[in-house]
Amino acid sequence: MADKLIDLRVFADDAGRMNLSLADVHGSALIVSQFTLFADMSRGRRPSLLGAGDPKRAEALYEVFVRSFRQRGIETSTGSFGAVMKVSIENDGPVTLVLSSDDWPTRV
Repeated sequence: MADKLIDLRVFADDAGRMNLSLADVHGSALIVSQFTLFADMSRGRRPSLLGAGDPKRAEALYEVFVRSFRQRGIETSTGSFGAVMKVSIENDGPVTLVLSSDDWPTRV
């Protein structure tokens, strides 16, 4: 997944087309763990975290992911795993992508 993300062509080239990767533009990454992405909200009004993975395994996977970026030469900053953090971002463009190694049914 790290290699896929690093090589994903989502940055504009000289013609304005999404044709360049993070590696191509010599970009940097901020990698922050976010366990709430695994919350099941299919029923009721309270997110279920029953499907969340083991925190120790999750932290190990997080560290492998971060190390993969650094090994590829991507300047990488991180949050603190499991900590409460406030992160501000500035989105540049109308595109949002969802990446998953699992099957992801299309929902409209």
